[in-house]
Amino acid sequence: MGYSQFGAMIPELIILGIFLVVFVADVFSRDGSAKKFLTPMTTVLFGLGTIAIWLLPSCEVSVFGGMYVNDTASMAIKAILNIGVFIVLLQSAHWVESDEVAIRKGEFYELLLVTLFGMYLMISARHFLLFVIGLEAASLPLAALVAFNKKHYESNEAAIKYILTAVFSSAILLMGLSFVYAFSGSLYYSDIYANITSGKMSGLLIVAMAFMIAGIGFKLSLVPFHLWTADVYQGAPTAITSYLSVISKGATAFAFFIIFVQAFGQIYPDCWEWMLYAVIIATITVGNLFAIRQKNLKRFMAFSSISQAGYIMLGAMTSSTMGLGSMMYYIFVYIVSNLGAFAVITSIENKTGKVSMDDYDGLHKTNPWLSFAMTLAMFSLAGIPPFAGFFSKFLIFTSATSTGSMPLYILVLIALINTIISLYYYLLVVKAIWINPGEAKVEAFKSNAGERAALWICVAGIVLFGLVPYIYEYCYNAALIPGPGQ
Repeated sequence: MGYSQFGAMIPELIILGIFLVVFVADVFSRDGSAKKFLTPMTTVLFGLGTIAIWLLPSCEVSVFGGMYVNDTASMAIKAILNIGVFIVLLQSAHWVESDEVAIRKGEFYELLLVTLFGMYLMISARHFLLFVIGLEAASLPLAALVAFNKKHYESNEAAIKYILTAVFSSAILLMGLSFVYAFSGSLYYSDIYANITSGKMSGLLIVAMAFMIAGIGFKLSLVPFHLWTADVYQGAPTAITSYLSVISKGATAFAFFIIFVQAFGQIYPDCWEWMLYAVIIATITVGNLFAIRQKNLKRFMAFSSISQAGYIMLGAMTSSTMGLGSMMYYIFVYIVSNLGAFAVITSIENKTGKVSMDDYDGLHKTNPWLSFAMTLAMFSLAGIPPFAGFFSKFLIFTSATSTGSMPLYILVLIALINTIISLYYYLLVVKAIWINPGEAKVEAFKSNAGERAALWICVAGIVLFGLVPYIYEYCYNAALIPGPGQ
């Protein structure tokens, strides 16, 4: 096992290289005039890195004794997440240049890159030790990012809640892993799968799975492990909230799928199928019902993201190529739809400090472009045709019912009913913007270049991803990978 094996970790090396360049530039920039180039430099470097990862040839590489696997699906989800991070960098460019944050913008970019590096390890891990290392590398810097507005009480409170939740969820997950190791004598996904398929089964494994689902459920904000989400989303800086809502969820959902297919594929239908049905139904329903009550848009988007996590997990129910392809496509569409909404929220908050839904009354009178973009984002999140969100929901429902299982048909029916509920609360935002009477509460203003660029990318994705079949074909072809349980 030589150092040459690190050369196979090309996406991770790209992120590490960008991190080192940003770190050196930040440390040796002694005056403010040099630091002003840090934001455009990081954004350009990351954009080039994203293009490089997207264009890398598809091949399966396994190193470090099979602990790390970089296959077609892993490369695809990394490229998809990179696009989301690039959008976050664009829409946060104005915020990091503000007086309060500018002196620490180097730390912002460094912490963000470290969390993405950890998520890459989670995605490519085929051994639970590497998975936990990636999970902690992704989680701990996020606590610092949540507390980035250190002079704001809400930001500090949110960071405390996030770090406590992360610690407890990691402890629960590690307890489950200890049981898994006691059962199989190994932490390799393939070895655990081999023990299960050989007929070896015990109550210890069932308890282990319960602990692991709980631990990962915290990261995904699945009900009943979601209670931290709204407070953390509200208290964190909006740029970090948008990052948490899509990038963290996308990486964890993919890792969840790989673990359950390649490690526990045989035990899942027998022991935990109905439990996952209940978790998904509760997640979608609770997220939708609580979103109706919210007036603060960051809390509103928090409960929306809880509900969306339930829809994403529908792709894992079939443990199939179609399920993984649909999940990846849903994550891609969710990134552009959710970040499109956050781009509008960020622009208005940066200019006025307003984040209440009531402040959006009559927004179309003063800011028609932002109103149009927010409307498209809400329509896509609600699944209204012909926008991309409709096709992502259609494909995730199709994948869930592809097995012909009656319980899955019932699960999809409940999800469809919840889609009607979600349509109601997403349209509350549209109603405030276009219909509510009264004078506009947000004055006309022009967004900065980064926010406009992020918004244009998201609007283009919302409109085109549903109409151009290339994106789904890319996700589906990337999901065509052999492996245990498939």
